Amino acid sequence: MAYLITDACISCGACESECPTGAISAGDTQYNIDPEVCIDCGACEAVCPVQAIKPN
Repeated sequence: MAYLITDACISCGACESECPTGAISAGDTQYNIDPEVCIDCGACEAVCPVQAIKPN
């Protein structure tokens, strides 16, 4: 099960550099996680300053 970035995302980019698989990329209004690439490690959730990343 991949992680999901919620609407609380402030587009700070902290999660993108922490992702070991490169599953996170900038979208139009917030960052997004590609569920096909996400390995469910939780590294992104741990660094999000606004707790916008949750298990899906």
